[in-house]
Amino acid sequence: MARQMKDLSVRRSDTRKLILGLISIGLGLLVILVFNRPFSSSTVSTFLMTPGGYTEGVMDDILVPARMSLWISGGIMILAGLYHLFVGFGKKETTFLILFSILFVFSFLVYVSADKRINIASLFSSALSMAVPITLGAFSGILCERSGVVNIAIEGMMLMGAMVGSIVGSVTGSIWLGLIAAMLSSALLALVHAWLSIKYKINQIISGTVINIFSTGMTSFISSMFLQNIQSLNKTPRFPNVSIPLLSKIPFFGPVLFSNSLFVYGMILLLVVLQFALFRTRWGLRLRSVGEHPKAADTLGINVYRTRYMAVILGGLVAGFGGAYFSLGSVGRFDEGMTAGKGFIGLAAMIFGGWIPFKAMLAGILFGFADALASSVSILRSPIPGQFINMLPYIVTIVVLAGVVGSGSGPAAAGTPYDKE
Repeated sequence: MARQMKDLSVRRSDTRKLILGLISIGLGLLVILVFNRPFSSSTVSTFLMTPGGYTEGVMDDILVPARMSLWISGGIMILAGLYHLFVGFGKKETTFLILFSILFVFSFLVYVSADKRINIASLFSSALSMAVPITLGAFSGILCERSGVVNIAIEGMMLMGAMVGSIVGSVTGSIWLGLIAAMLSSALLALVHAWLSIKYKINQIISGTVINIFSTGMTSFISSMFLQNIQSLNKTPRFPNVSIPLLSKIPFFGPVLFSNSLFVYGMILLLVVLQFALFRTRWGLRLRSVGEHPKAADTLGINVYRTRYMAVILGGLVAGFGGAYFSLGSVGRFDEGMTAGKGFIGLAAMIFGGWIPFKAMLAGILFGFADALASSVSILRSPIPGQFINMLPYIVTIVVLAGVVGSGSGPAAAGTPYDKE
């Protein structure tokens, strides 16, 4: 049995090496033969390195010779693919993937901005902002699934949080009360989900689907009956951007990272707290043990039910914070269906990140970058449709789930009700 498992692991590793090598070679050829074809040696791509309207952290524009850059990056991708195909990067495969991705994105940006100007700083700033609800949705899912409860109701929790936050913020005139109300409303839905899943052992997918349907219907009804007719109920202040002294003056990185809203800073703070709490504290060890082997955890004196309730409710609070981003951090009002599936995309980012907060945030930024890049490409009138660019992160996620790039398996007991004997 052990030998069979070892042989299976070797076959999967060989398959992964073959596929990744061929993908790298294929995309390298695409860069050289397709991206590079229409340009002359004098074609230049202009990268603007300061977001529009900023006077701090100003950085000179970068001029990139398009043809030479595409030849170099495409050649490196082909050589790296050949090396990985015949030799392999071994434990450095993740580094290979990161560098390969950076080269391809750079090549694409050079291609779409040839003889044009693209604001790289604004692109990354928009990507970070668009990644907020996706990453927070991923954090919510990680908290729940690490405890053994599958939560596909994150979308509904975020939608409810966006609406309640807008109403309370509009009525009270306090953006902070709106934020608290948004988080509490999502936590209440999370409590219902936990109650159904843990106490009554209802199928967790069905429970989450019911909450999503309820939230969609309730928010649509309240919006059409009240919010669209009574504007005073749906006009809330928004959290302003806050610049961190000194750090915001760093060229390029200052305006992108250190001049943002509460939600961006909150996302980064949550990343640090969750990453440390899950993998460096006794609390995190107990939470993960409940999600991996609840019977063994119970034997050691850990209250499985209480731990799962706590994790799901915390996940609801995080989802509510993500939902408040839409109404309190983005548009200053609530619109029907304004979460636009970001909760589900957050679950994809969670899986893509291997149920690890730091990697999930990187996956969220990848999805946010795709959204921002699609908008930029449409402005530049690139021949490549923006919808195609939006599609790429999901293709990568499917590849991950198929086990080509890595393991797509989550906590062992996720989705399985626990029966105390």
